[in-house]
Order: sequence, then C-alpha cells, then structure tokens
Amino acid sequence: MPAHVEAPEQLPQPSVAEMDLPVVMDALSDPIRLAILHRYLVDAAGGIRSCGWVGIDRPKSTLTHHFRVLREAGLLEQHKEGLTRSSRARVEDVEQRFPGLLDLVYAWEVPAALMRDEIAA
Repeated sequence: MPAHVEAPEQLPQPSVAEMDLPVVMDALSDPIRLAILHRYLVDAAGGIRSCGWVGIDRPKSTLTHHFRVLREAGLLEQHKEGLTRSSRARVEDVEQRFPGLLDLVYAWEVPAALMRDEIAA
C-alpha cells in the first residue's frame, strides 16, 4: 500500500479584495523582488516553479524575505511541501485588482548583475 502523500500547504496570502496598492507598490519598489516577479511572469509563463529556480544571486535568507514580501502583497502564491516551497505569479488576481500593473513588470529589463551567471547569459 503506498504511503499517504499530503497535498502542498498553501501559505497565507491576501484575497483579491484585500490587496492594497501601497503594499503592492512597496513590494515592487525593490529591484530583487521586481526581478523575482519578472522571472515568474516571463520565464515561468505563469507556471509553478520552486523558489530556488529563480536564479537571483543573493543568499537564501535574503530571497526568503523577498518571496514573503511578494506573497504578503498578493503578487505570488506559495505552496510548501516538506522543505520545498513553490511559487507562481497570481496573474489573474493582480490583473483583476490592478489592471495593467503586470504589463509594466513584464516589460521591465532585469539587470544582469542581479542574476547568477548561468541565468544572465
């Protein structure tokens, strides 16, 4: 008999109605967070990816903080399965609340200095 597999736990995030523009804009004011969201929008095409996939050249603790800020603003959805966290951009929710905002993130050019060498090339 196969072992029982738990579904990934969704971490707390605001509902669409709870998303607050100043909080969202504050989350997007940091180039690292902007680069993380850009990667999920452009390179993941809205799909789910592990947090380590993002390829930002910063310590894990720093990235954990940035992912939390993005999730608490409502820009990312995160699931925890064991020690792994996976994220995806909340495209539909953000578009519903703030139409056109993600177009600006999508069009932004990520500075190569933020990315690990194998990602930036």
